[in-house]
Amino acid sequence: MYMSISNREWNSSAYHRVSNPQFEWGVKVLDRLTLRGDERVMDAGCGSGRLTAKIVERLPHGEVVGVDLSHNMLTQAAEHLGHRVRFVQADLTHLPFDNEFDVIFSTASFHWVLDHPAMFSSLVRALKPGGKIEAQCGGGDNLKDVHCRIRALMDLPKYARFFVNWKHPWEFADAETTAERMARAGFADVKTWLEPAPFKLGSEQEYRDFLGPVILRPFLNAIGDAELGNQFVEDVARQAADDPTFELDYWRLNLRGRKS
Repeated sequence: MYMSISNREWNSSAYHRVSNPQFEWGVKVLDRLTLRGDERVMDAGCGSGRLTAKIVERLPHGEVVGVDLSHNMLTQAAEHLGHRVRFVQADLTHLPFDNEFDVIFSTASFHWVLDHPAMFSSLVRALKPGGKIEAQCGGGDNLKDVHCRIRALMDLPKYARFFVNWKHPWEFADAETTAERMARAGFADVKTWLEPAPFKLGSEQEYRDFLGPVILRPFLNAIGDAELGNQFVEDVARQAADDPTFELDYWRLNLRGRKS
């Protein structure tokens, strides 16, 4: 599954406001993509639509379809983009498309899909023959440091009961495994690579504001109590205060290929 029902929804307005690093990484990925201007493009995991708007600008005679599992994200994106984009709520492992797209674009989404083989099979099925994919997501040691800090907090008595059946909601794959999975799914001319993308926040308050809607969402969903969830955010932020740079150790997995 793409993610559990409890983890499907986001605070879309907060994410839209603070997701500047994801947006900036995505613009660089979009700059790698050559478009004629008349293609049909899927934005797979479109989120709140900030990058979807950039795709629209490059397709004066084309069409963009934004796909996301989160109703909140799609509502935010529709408010942002209006009639210029068609939006579809769907699981990336079970897309309702067959040979329909010239291009699939995606950033900051694939790592939320636990079954990457099923996802790549679904994506390649949605492409027209010869269609291409250009994407980026978290991979490798993405956020390893901050997740180590979070795991230490999860073991504390006041939080431990909420994480008895905890399962990581993401797949941070390496480049080699991803290339193999894409090839098996039917992609050709596959290229994958990892790159570090450390991101520094300016203060403890900025760090705290970023953590909740972007990094800690699945942990807060597991806790389920708003007051205790706020304490969890405060505890993570307090840990980071020992590091005055407030740096997050992001790693990005880049991938491209075409439907053979």
